[in-house]
Amino acid sequence: MPDSFYMETKNSPTVCDYEGSDYQTSFWDQGGREYEDRTEAIALKRLLPESGQLMLELGAGAGRNTPRYAGFERVVLLDYSTTQLQQAQARLGKSDRYIFVAADVYRLPFVDGLFDGATMIRTLHHMADAPRALAQIRKVLQPGSIFSLEFASKLNLTSILRYLLGRQAWSPFSQEPVEFVELNFDFHPKAVRNWLQELGFHIERTLTVSHFRLGLLKRLIPTGILVALDSLAQWTGSLWQLTPSVFVRAGLGGERSGVIPFGEVLQWFKCPGCGNAPLENHDDYLQCSSCGSRWAFRDGIYDFREPSDK
Repeated sequence: MPDSFYMETKNSPTVCDYEGSDYQTSFWDQGGREYEDRTEAIALKRLLPESGQLMLELGAGAGRNTPRYAGFERVVLLDYSTTQLQQAQARLGKSDRYIFVAADVYRLPFVDGLFDGATMIRTLHHMADAPRALAQIRKVLQPGSIFSLEFASKLNLTSILRYLLGRQAWSPFSQEPVEFVELNFDFHPKAVRNWLQELGFHIERTLTVSHFRLGLLKRLIPTGILVALDSLAQWTGSLWQLTPSVFVRAGLGGERSGVIPFGEVLQWFKCPGCGNAPLENHDDYLQCSSCGSRWAFRDGIYDFREPSDK
């Protein structure tokens, strides 16, 4: 990872910064992850609503999953890394359907109740304060929204076996998150459910994914067979969660308002510093009329990580 992988942000926990990383190429395109990618695509298809207006993709990276949100009219891709968003632009093209935003998940730059859908895939495991991140997401969702979340589970068969054999110090059965590598966390499924329910979400569906994430199996068994088996096994998520990856569909009660201001993207944003909205448009930056902070707009990317020079 680049030297700037771990970034301290103002009034926020440390965040992961993939600036300059070749993660999409090295991990997904050339890393032998076809099995994981295909099984995640199946899980997403089962969890996503058929249609929607405005999707928030948290931790969008280079846009690997973005084409899978075809049912939504527009998608906001949010990532802390501008280079990841630039890769997403190259993959998806620049169009009115996609809005690219560089921001800290702990300080989302959106007005409350804006989105009617959100996803967070392979991102929560980088959250040092997961409940705080989830609370931010809850604020920007409107009633009737669907939140599709993936998280890395500590209660997986490998961890259980290692613990019982004395090869692992931490317990997979406790509800506390475990940081196995700096800023890489595994979570207990019950803890994640509790956090979501405390925020007013109700769990509509749980899927277990990557049942066969073992190098030996992926080398010996054709990918298509493993994917088909995993597809069948995903439905066991309603009974138990013993895989390294768990997907949940969490819904908010109420009816969708249907008042998303499509005509003017600038109405979507608030100042992540003081919370003021709306922001003033100055072509290459947005300015907060309350605290004076300027937020850059460069090459089609809104940058809300740190204020630019006043």
